[in-house]
Amino acid sequence: MEFTLKNQSASSAILSVNIQEADYSALVEKQLKNFRQKANVPGFRPGMVPMGLVKKQYGTAVKAEEINKLLQTKIFEYIRENKIDMLGEPLPIESQQAGINMAEDKEFTFEFEIALAPKFEAVLDNNDKLAYYRIQPTEEMINGQVNAYAQRCGEYKQVESYENGDMLKGTLAESVEEGIVVREAVMMPSYMKNDDQKALFAGSKVNDVVTFNPCVAFDNNEAELVSLLKVEKGEVAAHNGEFTFTITEITRFVASELNQTVFDAAFGKDVVTNEADFRAKIAEQFEARFEVESDYKLLMDVRTYLMEKVGKLEYDEAILRRIMDGSKQPGETVSEEEFQKSLTELTWHLIKEQLARKFEIKVDDNDVLDVAKAATRDQFAQYGMANVPEDLLENYAKEMLKQDKTREALINRAVDVKLINAIKGVVTLEEEKVSVEDFNKKVSENA
Repeated sequence: MEFTLKNQSASSAILSVNIQEADYSALVEKQLKNFRQKANVPGFRPGMVPMGLVKKQYGTAVKAEEINKLLQTKIFEYIRENKIDMLGEPLPIESQQAGINMAEDKEFTFEFEIALAPKFEAVLDNNDKLAYYRIQPTEEMINGQVNAYAQRCGEYKQVESYENGDMLKGTLAESVEEGIVVREAVMMPSYMKNDDQKALFAGSKVNDVVTFNPCVAFDNNEAELVSLLKVEKGEVAAHNGEFTFTITEITRFVASELNQTVFDAAFGKDVVTNEADFRAKIAEQFEARFEVESDYKLLMDVRTYLMEKVGKLEYDEAILRRIMDGSKQPGETVSEEEFQKSLTELTWHLIKEQLARKFEIKVDDNDVLDVAKAATRDQFAQYGMANVPEDLLENYAKEMLKQDKTREALINRAVDVKLINAIKGVVTLEEEKVSVEDFNKKVSENA
Protein backbone atom coordinates (compact mmCIF):
# COMPACT_ATOMS: atom_id res chain seq x y z
CA MET A 1 0.00 0.00 0.00
CA GLU A 2 1.45 3.37 -1.02
CA PHE A 3 0.50 6.86 0.18
CA THR A 4 1.08 10.17 -1.57
CA LEU A 5 0.21 13.49 0.03
CA LYS A 6 0.12 16.54 -2.25
CA ASN A 7 -0.64 19.98 -0.81
CA GLN A 8 -3.21 21.91 -2.86
CA SER A 9 -2.86 25.02 -0.71
CA ALA A 10 -1.84 26.00 2.80
CA SER A 11 -5.21 24.73 4.00
CA SER A 12 -5.85 21.59 1.94
CA ALA A 13 -4.19 18.52 0.46
CA ILE A 14 -4.98 15.47 -1.66
CA LEU A 15 -4.12 12.09 -0.16
CA SER A 16 -3.74 9.29 -2.73
CA VAL A 17 -3.74 5.69 -1.58
CA ASN A 18 -2.67 2.89 -3.92
CA ILE A 19 -3.80 -0.61 -2.92
CA GLN A 20 -2.37 -3.75 -4.53
CA GLU A 21 -4.08 -7.16 -4.58
CA ALA A 22 -1.50 -8.47 -2.11
CA ASP A 23 -2.69 -5.88 0.44
CA TYR A 24 -6.22 -7.23 0.67
CA SER A 25 -6.39 -10.73 -0.85
CA ALA A 26 -5.70 -12.66 2.37
CA LEU A 27 -8.33 -10.60 4.24
CA VAL A 28 -10.92 -11.28 1.55
CA GLU A 29 -10.11 -15.00 1.47
CA LYS A 30 -10.47 -15.28 5.23
CA GLN A 31 -13.82 -13.53 5.21
CA LEU A 32 -15.12 -15.69 2.35
CA LYS A 33 -14.18 -18.81 4.30
CA ASN A 34 -16.24 -17.50 7.20
CA PHE A 35 -19.17 -16.94 4.84
CA ARG A 36 -18.80 -20.46 3.52
CA GLN A 37 -19.11 -21.90 7.04
CA LYS A 38 -22.29 -19.95 7.71
CA ALA A 39 -23.89 -19.83 4.25
CA ASN A 40 -27.32 -21.41 3.99
CA VAL A 41 -27.68 -22.47 0.33
CA PRO A 42 -30.41 -24.92 -0.75
CA GLY A 43 -28.94 -28.28 -1.79
CA PHE A 44 -25.78 -27.94 0.28
CA ARG A 45 -25.05 -28.85 3.88
CA PRO A 46 -23.69 -26.02 6.06
CA GLY A 47 -19.98 -25.57 5.46
CA MET A 48 -20.06 -27.59 2.23
CA VAL A 49 -21.05 -24.84 -0.22
CA PRO A 50 -18.47 -24.73 -3.08
CA MET A 51 -16.06 -21.83 -2.68
CA GLY A 52 -16.67 -20.85 -6.30
CA LEU A 53 -20.34 -20.32 -5.55
CA VAL A 54 -19.52 -18.33 -2.41
CA LYS A 55 -17.15 -16.09 -4.36
CA LYS A 56 -19.69 -15.58 -7.11
CA GLN A 57 -22.42 -14.64 -4.65
CA TYR A 58 -20.45 -12.66 -2.05
CA GLY A 59 -17.00 -12.00 -3.54
CA THR A 60 -17.46 -8.43 -4.74
CA ALA A 61 -19.28 -7.25 -1.60
CA VAL A 62 -16.68 -8.84 0.70
CA LYS A 63 -13.84 -7.38 -1.37
CA ALA A 64 -15.34 -3.89 -1.15
CA GLU A 65 -15.92 -4.22 2.60
CA GLU A 66 -12.40 -5.46 3.37
CA ILE A 67 -10.76 -2.79 1.19
CA ASN A 68 -12.86 -0.10 2.92
CA LYS A 69 -11.91 -1.35 6.39
CA LEU A 70 -8.25 -1.53 5.38
CA LEU A 71 -8.40 2.01 4.01
CA GLN A 72 -9.92 3.39 7.21
CA THR A 73 -7.29 1.77 9.40
CA LYS A 74 -4.23 2.55 7.27
CA ILE A 75 -5.19 6.14 6.42
CA PHE A 76 -5.46 7.14 10.08
CA GLU A 77 -2.24 5.28 10.87
CA TYR A 78 -0.51 7.25 8.10
CA ILE A 79 -1.92 10.56 9.33
CA ARG A 80 -0.93 9.83 12.92
CA GLU A 81 2.57 8.57 12.11
CA ASN A 82 3.30 11.49 9.78
CA LYS A 83 1.84 14.02 12.24
CA ILE A 84 -0.46 15.60 9.67
CA ASP A 85 -2.54 18.37 11.28
CA MET A 86 -5.87 17.37 9.77
CA LEU A 87 -9.25 18.90 10.53
CA GLY A 88 -12.21 16.56 10.56
CA GLU A 89 -11.79 13.47 8.42
CA PRO A 90 -10.60 12.66 4.87
CA LEU A 91 -13.34 13.11 2.27
CA PRO A 92 -13.34 10.78 -0.75
CA ILE A 93 -13.20 12.49 -4.15
CA GLU A 94 -16.32 10.97 -5.63
CA SER A 95 -15.55 11.86 -9.25
CA GLN A 96 -12.25 9.96 -9.04
CA GLN A 97 -13.84 6.90 -7.44
CA ALA A 98 -16.74 6.74 -9.93
CA GLY A 99 -14.56 4.88 -12.45
CA ILE A 100 -13.48 2.13 -10.06
CA ASN A 101 -14.69 -1.37 -10.97
CA MET A 102 -14.64 -3.29 -7.72
CA ALA A 103 -15.57 -6.59 -9.38
CA GLU A 104 -12.92 -6.58 -12.11
CA ASP A 105 -10.05 -4.40 -10.90
CA LYS A 106 -7.26 -5.81 -8.75
CA GLU A 107 -5.30 -2.61 -8.13
CA PHE A 108 -7.01 0.51 -6.84
CA THR A 109 -6.15 4.15 -6.28
CA PHE A 110 -8.34 6.17 -3.94
CA GLU A 111 -8.07 9.92 -3.50
CA PHE A 112 -9.22 11.97 -0.53
CA GLU A 113 -9.45 15.68 0.18
CA ILE A 114 -8.00 16.72 3.52
CA ALA A 115 -8.54 20.02 5.35
CA LEU A 116 -5.27 21.06 6.96
CA ALA A 117 -5.04 22.99 10.21
CA PRO A 118 -3.76 26.54 9.64
CA LYS A 119 -0.26 27.50 10.74
CA PHE A 120 -0.09 30.11 13.49
CA GLU A 121 1.60 30.77 16.81
CA ALA A 122 -0.24 31.73 19.99
CA VAL A 123 2.24 33.47 22.28
CA LEU A 124 1.73 34.59 25.88
CA ASP A 125 4.38 36.10 28.15
CA ASN A 126 4.76 38.73 30.87
CA ASN A 127 4.35 41.51 28.30
CA ASP A 128 0.72 40.48 27.96
CA LYS A 129 -1.40 42.30 30.54
CA LEU A 130 -4.80 40.92 31.46
CA ALA A 131 -7.37 41.95 34.06
CA TYR A 132 -8.06 39.53 36.89
CA TYR A 133 -11.10 40.20 39.05
CA ARG A 134 -11.12 39.36 42.75
CA ILE A 135 -14.79 39.05 43.66
CA GLN A 136 -15.63 40.35 47.13
CA PRO A 137 -18.54 38.93 49.14
CA THR A 138 -21.03 41.43 50.55
CA GLU A 139 -21.85 41.76 54.24
CA GLU A 140 -25.30 40.46 53.42
CA MET A 141 -23.80 37.29 51.95
CA ILE A 142 -21.53 36.77 54.95
CA ASN A 143 -24.41 37.42 57.37
CA GLY A 144 -26.55 34.93 55.51
CA GLN A 145 -23.87 32.25 55.82
CA VAL A 146 -23.33 33.06 59.50
CA ASN A 147 -27.06 32.62 60.10
CA ALA A 148 -27.07 29.37 58.12
CA TYR A 149 -24.34 27.90 60.34
CA ALA A 150 -26.15 29.13 63.46
CA GLN A 151 -29.38 27.51 62.22
CA ARG A 152 -27.62 24.19 61.71
CA CYS A 153 -26.63 24.15 65.37
CA GLY A 154 -30.01 25.45 66.60
CA GLU A 155 -32.57 23.53 68.62
CA TYR A 156 -36.32 23.34 69.25
CA LYS A 157 -37.55 25.07 72.41
CA GLN A 158 -40.95 25.30 74.03
CA VAL A 159 -42.28 28.87 74.31
CA GLU A 160 -45.40 30.47 75.72
CA SER A 161 -46.49 32.75 72.86
CA TYR A 162 -46.91 31.90 69.16
CA GLU A 163 -44.88 33.59 66.42
CA ASN A 164 -44.97 32.90 62.70
CA GLY A 165 -43.02 29.72 61.96
CA ASP A 166 -43.70 28.07 65.33
CA MET A 167 -45.18 24.59 65.60
CA LEU A 168 -48.39 24.08 67.61
CA LYS A 169 -49.53 20.96 69.37
CA GLY A 170 -53.01 20.57 70.86
CA THR A 171 -56.51 19.18 70.55
CA LEU A 172 -58.37 19.75 67.31
CA ALA A 173 -62.16 19.47 67.62
CA GLU A 174 -64.91 19.90 65.04
CA SER A 175 -67.56 22.41 66.18
CA VAL A 176 -70.53 20.04 65.69
CA GLU A 177 -72.08 17.29 67.79
CA GLU A 178 -70.09 14.04 67.58
CA GLY A 179 -67.59 15.83 65.38
CA ILE A 180 -63.98 14.86 64.78
CA VAL A 181 -61.58 15.15 67.72
CA VAL A 182 -57.86 14.81 67.11
CA ARG A 183 -55.71 14.74 70.20
CA GLU A 184 -52.01 15.53 70.00
CA ALA A 185 -52.64 17.25 66.67
CA VAL A 186 -49.60 19.05 65.23
CA MET A 187 -49.92 22.11 63.01
CA MET A 188 -47.85 24.99 61.62
CA PRO A 189 -50.13 27.95 60.82
CA SER A 190 -47.37 29.50 58.69
CA TYR A 191 -48.13 26.80 56.09
CA MET A 192 -51.75 27.93 55.75
CA LYS A 193 -52.69 29.31 52.33
CA ASN A 194 -55.32 31.76 53.64
CA ASP A 195 -53.87 34.85 55.35
CA ASP A 196 -57.04 35.63 57.30
CA GLN A 197 -57.11 32.15 58.84
CA LYS A 198 -53.38 32.35 59.54
CA ALA A 199 -53.87 35.67 61.37
CA LEU A 200 -56.27 34.01 63.87
CA PHE A 201 -53.26 32.36 65.56
CA ALA A 202 -51.14 35.52 65.87
CA GLY A 203 -50.01 36.08 69.47
CA SER A 204 -51.90 33.06 70.81
CA LYS A 205 -50.60 31.40 73.97
CA VAL A 206 -50.55 27.99 75.59
CA ASN A 207 -54.11 26.99 76.72
CA ASP A 208 -55.72 29.44 74.29
CA VAL A 209 -58.56 28.11 72.11
CA VAL A 210 -58.52 29.30 68.49
CA THR A 211 -61.51 28.79 66.19
CA PHE A 212 -60.72 28.44 62.48
CA ASN A 213 -61.80 26.63 59.31
CA PRO A 214 -59.20 24.05 58.14
CA CYS A 215 -60.68 23.73 54.64
CA VAL A 216 -60.44 27.49 54.09
CA ALA A 217 -57.05 27.68 55.81
CA PHE A 218 -55.47 25.04 53.58
CA ASP A 219 -57.40 25.94 50.42
CA ASN A 220 -59.14 22.53 50.37
CA ASN A 221 -55.84 20.72 49.81
CA GLU A 222 -56.95 17.12 50.34
CA ALA A 223 -53.54 15.73 51.24
CA GLU A 224 -52.94 18.32 53.96
CA LEU A 225 -56.47 18.01 55.35
CA VAL A 226 -56.34 14.19 55.44
CA SER A 227 -53.11 14.44 57.43
CA LEU A 228 -54.47 17.06 59.84
CA LEU A 229 -58.01 15.72 60.39
CA LYS A 230 -57.01 12.02 60.35
CA VAL A 231 -59.79 11.09 57.92
CA GLU A 232 -59.85 8.99 54.77
CA LYS A 233 -59.60 10.47 51.31
CA GLY A 234 -63.02 11.44 50.06
CA GLU A 235 -64.29 12.29 53.58
CA VAL A 236 -62.73 15.77 53.71
CA ALA A 237 -65.70 17.51 52.05
CA ALA A 238 -67.99 16.36 54.88
CA HIS A 239 -65.91 18.33 57.41
CA ASN A 240 -65.77 21.77 55.86
CA GLY A 241 -66.92 23.78 58.84
CA GLU A 242 -65.20 25.40 61.82
CA PHE A 243 -62.91 23.63 64.30
CA THR A 244 -61.41 24.67 67.60
CA PHE A 245 -57.75 24.20 68.38
CA THR A 246 -56.79 24.09 72.07
CA ILE A 247 -53.10 24.86 72.27
CA THR A 248 -51.16 22.66 74.69
CA GLU A 249 -47.64 23.28 73.42
CA ILE A 250 -45.79 25.84 71.28
CA THR A 251 -42.41 24.82 69.87
CA ARG A 252 -39.97 27.17 68.20
CA PHE A 253 -36.73 26.46 66.37
CA VAL A 254 -34.11 28.79 67.80
CA ALA A 255 -30.80 29.36 66.05
CA SER A 256 -27.70 28.84 68.16
CA GLU A 257 -25.73 31.74 69.51
CA LEU A 258 -22.35 32.14 67.84
CA ASN A 259 -20.14 29.99 70.01
CA GLN A 260 -17.38 27.39 69.72
CA THR A 261 -19.90 24.67 68.89
CA VAL A 262 -20.97 26.57 65.79
CA PHE A 263 -17.37 27.40 64.83
CA ASP A 264 -16.30 23.77 65.17
CA ALA A 265 -19.30 22.45 63.24
CA ALA A 266 -18.51 24.80 60.36
CA PHE A 267 -14.74 24.48 60.03
CA GLY A 268 -13.50 21.76 62.36
CA LYS A 269 -12.35 21.79 65.94
CA ASP A 270 -10.60 25.01 67.03
CA VAL A 271 -9.88 26.18 63.47
CA VAL A 272 -11.51 29.47 64.49
CA THR A 273 -12.20 30.55 68.06
CA ASN A 274 -13.99 33.91 67.80
CA GLU A 275 -16.65 35.63 65.73
CA ALA A 276 -14.24 37.93 63.87
CA ASP A 277 -12.16 34.99 62.65
CA PHE A 278 -15.35 33.06 61.90
CA ARG A 279 -16.62 35.82 59.63
CA ALA A 280 -13.19 36.17 58.01
CA LYS A 281 -13.12 32.44 57.34
CA ILE A 282 -16.55 32.63 55.71
CA ALA A 283 -15.31 35.50 53.54
CA GLU A 284 -12.33 33.34 52.49
CA GLN A 285 -14.75 30.54 51.68
CA PHE A 286 -16.73 32.82 49.38
CA GLU A 287 -13.58 34.16 47.73
CA ALA A 288 -12.35 30.62 47.04
CA ARG A 289 -15.66 29.75 45.40
CA PHE A 290 -15.59 33.00 43.43
CA GLU A 291 -12.05 32.28 42.21
CA VAL A 292 -13.47 29.58 39.94
CA GLU A 293 -15.60 32.24 38.26
CA SER A 294 -12.69 34.69 38.13
CA ASP A 295 -10.52 32.04 36.46
CA TYR A 296 -13.23 31.27 33.92
CA LYS A 297 -13.56 34.99 33.13
CA LEU A 298 -9.79 35.15 32.65
CA LEU A 299 -9.89 32.21 30.24
CA MET A 300 -12.64 33.87 28.21
CA ASP A 301 -10.62 37.11 28.16
CA VAL A 302 -7.56 35.14 27.00
CA ARG A 303 -9.73 33.67 24.25
CA THR A 304 -10.76 37.12 22.99
CA TYR A 305 -7.23 38.49 23.40
CA LEU A 306 -5.46 35.65 21.55
CA MET A 307 -8.03 35.37 18.77
CA GLU A 308 -7.45 39.07 18.03
CA LYS A 309 -3.69 38.62 18.36
CA VAL A 310 -3.59 35.55 16.09
CA GLY A 311 -5.93 37.13 13.56
CA LYS A 312 -8.09 35.47 10.94
CA LEU A 313 -6.89 31.96 10.13
CA GLU A 314 -7.05 30.41 6.68
CA TYR A 315 -9.34 27.39 6.31
CA ASP A 316 -10.48 25.42 3.29
CA GLU A 317 -14.10 26.33 3.86
CA ALA A 318 -15.44 24.14 1.05
CA ILE A 319 -14.03 20.97 2.63
CA LEU A 320 -15.13 22.01 6.13
CA ARG A 321 -18.65 22.69 4.88
CA ARG A 322 -18.79 19.18 3.39
CA ILE A 323 -17.59 17.72 6.70
CA MET A 324 -20.20 19.67 8.69
CA ASP A 325 -22.97 18.85 6.20
CA GLY A 326 -22.08 15.19 6.68
CA SER A 327 -23.11 15.42 10.31
CA LYS A 328 -26.59 16.67 9.37
CA GLN A 329 -29.66 14.70 8.40
CA PRO A 330 -29.83 13.72 4.71
CA GLY A 331 -30.80 16.73 2.62
CA GLU A 332 -29.89 19.25 5.34
CA THR A 333 -26.94 21.64 5.14
CA VAL A 334 -25.21 23.82 7.69
CA SER A 335 -26.43 27.45 7.73
CA GLU A 336 -24.02 30.33 7.16
CA GLU A 337 -24.47 31.55 10.74
CA GLU A 338 -23.84 28.08 12.14
CA PHE A 339 -20.81 27.62 9.89
CA GLN A 340 -19.17 30.90 10.92
CA LYS A 341 -19.82 30.16 14.58
CA SER A 342 -18.20 26.73 14.11
CA LEU A 343 -15.12 28.36 12.54
CA THR A 344 -14.81 30.67 15.55
CA GLU A 345 -15.05 27.72 17.96
CA LEU A 346 -12.55 25.77 15.83
CA THR A 347 -10.06 28.64 16.00
CA TRP A 348 -10.30 28.77 19.80
CA HIS A 349 -10.00 24.98 19.97
CA LEU A 350 -6.78 25.08 17.93
CA ILE A 351 -5.38 27.91 20.07
CA LYS A 352 -6.15 25.96 23.25
CA GLU A 353 -4.52 22.83 21.84
CA GLN A 354 -1.38 24.77 20.97
CA LEU A 355 -1.21 26.36 24.43
CA ALA A 356 -1.71 22.95 26.06
CA ARG A 357 1.23 21.57 24.08
CA LYS A 358 3.44 24.57 24.93
CA PHE A 359 2.65 24.32 28.63
CA GLU A 360 2.95 20.50 28.46
CA ILE A 361 -0.48 20.09 30.00
CA LYS A 362 -1.48 16.50 30.65
CA VAL A 363 -4.55 15.31 32.52
CA ASP A 364 -4.78 11.98 34.34
CA ASP A 365 -7.52 10.26 36.34
CA ASN A 366 -6.42 11.94 39.57
CA ASP A 367 -6.71 15.39 37.99
CA VAL A 368 -10.25 14.61 36.83
CA LEU A 369 -11.14 13.23 40.27
CA ASP A 370 -9.80 16.42 41.91
CA VAL A 371 -12.01 18.56 39.66
CA ALA A 372 -15.02 16.36 40.45
CA LYS A 373 -14.28 16.68 44.19
CA ALA A 374 -13.95 20.46 43.87
CA ALA A 375 -17.35 20.61 42.15
CA THR A 376 -18.84 18.43 44.88
CA ARG A 377 -17.22 20.50 47.63
CA ASP A 378 -18.72 23.65 46.10
CA GLN A 379 -22.17 22.06 46.02
CA PHE A 380 -21.94 21.19 49.71
CA ALA A 381 -20.64 24.68 50.52
CA GLN A 382 -23.73 26.23 48.91
CA TYR A 383 -25.77 24.42 51.57
CA GLY A 384 -23.51 25.68 54.35
CA MET A 385 -21.53 22.44 54.67
CA ALA A 386 -17.86 23.41 54.56
CA ASN A 387 -16.23 20.72 56.66
CA VAL A 388 -17.23 17.69 54.54
CA PRO A 389 -15.16 14.51 55.15
CA GLU A 390 -12.73 13.66 52.34
CA ASP A 391 -14.07 10.13 51.87
CA LEU A 392 -17.61 11.45 51.39
CA LEU A 393 -16.40 13.96 48.78
CA GLU A 394 -14.54 11.22 46.95
CA ASN A 395 -17.56 8.91 46.91
CA TYR A 396 -19.80 11.62 45.49
CA ALA A 397 -17.12 12.55 42.91
CA LYS A 398 -16.72 8.94 41.76
CA GLU A 399 -20.47 8.67 41.25
CA MET A 400 -20.35 11.77 39.05
CA LEU A 401 -17.59 10.22 36.93
CA LYS A 402 -19.71 7.17 36.13
CA GLN A 403 -21.83 9.32 33.80
CA ASP A 404 -20.16 9.60 30.39
CA LYS A 405 -21.30 13.14 29.60
CA THR A 406 -20.38 14.38 33.06
CA ARG A 407 -16.99 12.68 32.86
CA GLU A 408 -16.25 14.29 29.48
CA ALA A 409 -17.20 17.72 30.84
CA LEU A 410 -14.98 17.19 33.89
CA ILE A 411 -12.02 16.13 31.72
CA ASN A 412 -12.41 19.36 29.73
CA ARG A 413 -12.69 21.26 32.99
CA ALA A 414 -9.47 19.62 34.29
CA VAL A 415 -7.65 20.76 31.13
CA ASP A 416 -9.04 24.28 31.59
CA VAL A 417 -7.93 24.38 35.24
CA LYS A 418 -4.36 23.46 34.34
CA LEU A 419 -4.38 25.82 31.38
CA ILE A 420 -5.63 28.75 33.48
CA ASN A 421 -2.97 28.11 36.14
CA ALA A 422 -0.27 27.97 33.46
CA ILE A 423 -1.49 31.21 31.89
CA LYS A 424 -1.59 32.94 35.29
CA GLY A 425 2.07 31.98 35.69
CA VAL A 426 3.28 33.69 32.51
CA VAL A 427 1.12 36.78 31.87
CA THR A 428 0.97 39.97 33.91
CA LEU A 429 -2.28 40.01 35.88
CA GLU A 430 -3.73 43.39 36.75
CA GLU A 431 -5.83 42.51 39.77
CA GLU A 432 -8.98 44.41 40.61
CA LYS A 433 -11.38 43.89 43.52
CA VAL A 434 -14.99 43.97 42.38
CA SER A 435 -18.43 43.29 43.80
CA VAL A 436 -20.49 40.35 42.63
CA GLU A 437 -22.81 42.75 40.83
CA ASP A 438 -19.98 44.51 38.97
CA PHE A 439 -18.37 41.18 38.06
CA ASN A 440 -21.62 39.89 36.60
CA LYS A 441 -21.91 43.08 34.54
CA LYS A 442 -18.44 42.52 33.12
CA VAL A 443 -19.30 38.93 32.25
CA SER A 444 -22.56 39.93 30.52
CA GLU A 445 -20.80 42.68 28.56
CA ASN A 446 -18.48 40.07 27.02
CA ALA A 447 -21.13 37.40 26.48
